Amino acid sequence: MTHDFDIDTPGAAPIVYVRPVDQSELPANVRAQLEDVSELYAVHDASGARLALVTDRDAAFLLARQNEMSPVHVH
Repeated sequence: MTHDFDIDTPGAAPIVYVRPVDQSELPANVRAQLEDVSELYAVHDASGARLALVTDRDAAFLLARQNEMSPVHVH
């Protein structure tokens, strides 16, 4: 059974990727602002550009949906 999917359907919400972020990946000035933060999640577009950093996975999905994007978890 095969199905063709057109992932570039005009008018469709763009897919964004949510993934956990290791704080060591971030610039020093950003790490300095994360005193009590133990987990971070990033929202990335299809090209890999980081669009947002949030402290909760659910918040990352909510943020994406509020901005008319379709979030997908990447690990």
